[in-house]
Amino acid sequence: MRLFLLLPALSLAAASCSMQPTPSSLSGSWTQPVPGQPGHVQGMQLLPDGRARSINMRTLLYRSWQLDGKRLTLTGKSIGNGNSSLFTTTSTIDRLSRTTLILNTDGNREVYTRTPDAAGR
Repeated sequence: MRLFLLLPALSLAAASCSMQPTPSSLSGSWTQPVPGQPGHVQGMQLLPDGRARSINMRTLLYRSWQLDGKRLTLTGKSIGNGNSSLFTTTSTIDRLSRTTLILNTDGNREVYTRTPDAAGR
């Protein structure tokens, strides 16, 4: 009897850990450690109106984002070595929770952590 009651509770707990990607569930600041620079982070801020900003990345400037199902598309401008170019990157959202975002871009998985913004979200 206890197992019968425990299974629905476990299913509900597992479902609450993972979220459906929606513009509101993705909006916010997402960061990851900078490789080779302990204590430093980089990432992106996804604004509710579709604009995007880079966090601690001077050569990769995010401008906008769009969600299509589980596909996140980021656009921006890459600046480096005196050259600049516009880019569009589309990633699959492998996992989304309140605190974690895992993106898969051409087989490369990147893990981001939600960073509280000025409003504390």
